Amino acid sequence: MNVFNLIMSEVSVFTVVLCTLLCTGHAQDAVLTIEPSWSSLFFIGEFVTFKCDMNEGKDTDWKYKINKDGQDFFSYRINKDYKLKMTSTGDSGEYQCFGLRMSSRDTKKSNTVSISVLDKPRATLTAGTTIIPVGGSVTLTCSVQSSDGWKYEWFTNQRTSEFPNRDQQNRDIRVSHGGIYSCRGTRGNPDYYTDISDDVIIDITCEFSNLV
Repeated sequence: MNVFNLIMSEVSVFTVVLCTLLCTGHAQDAVLTIEPSWSSLFFIGEFVTFKCDMNEGKDTDWKYKINKDGQDFFSYRINKDYKLKMTSTGDSGEYQCFGLRMSSRDTKKSNTVSISVLDKPRATLTAGTTIIPVGGSVTLTCSVQSSDGWKYEWFTNQRTSEFPNRDQQNRDIRVSHGGIYSCRGTRGNPDYYTDISDDVIIDITCEFSNLV
């Protein structure tokens, strides 16, 4: 093999390696994310925004589409964000976005994002005890099944009034007055509300002086 053939052979190898890097190294570069990002668990009535980023060129260089469980879900469009309202548990699945470069017709695909959709939840209210000792208090805890991102609204006296500390991120409060208590969770934009919890009745113990 002469020097010329050796050089051409090395150039060919370099070209193959470079092509492999360019063709395979960027094939999975697109990124699909969801907002809100606090959880992959959502409930019927909530909104989820899918954001598809090609990480190459300008956003306007591409058209975007979303697949669900390997099937077309949203067809190609110029907007890389898709806002979807969860309308049934059937919206659960594996989502993936694809990009089509308008100048060259090249395509790219993203990672997959798995989401689960459940029926609208009811908040759960629990009390450390339902009887307040004289001069004491009890802790009430509001929760929403296995999910994050909630703030809490608290109600008393058969839901006719609210505590001044509505929309608190802390799910625990301490109360020192008897009454009928309930709560619900809220999150998202626009605001999404759970069903109000069952009532919890809190009583206060009374002290009586001994009669002489």
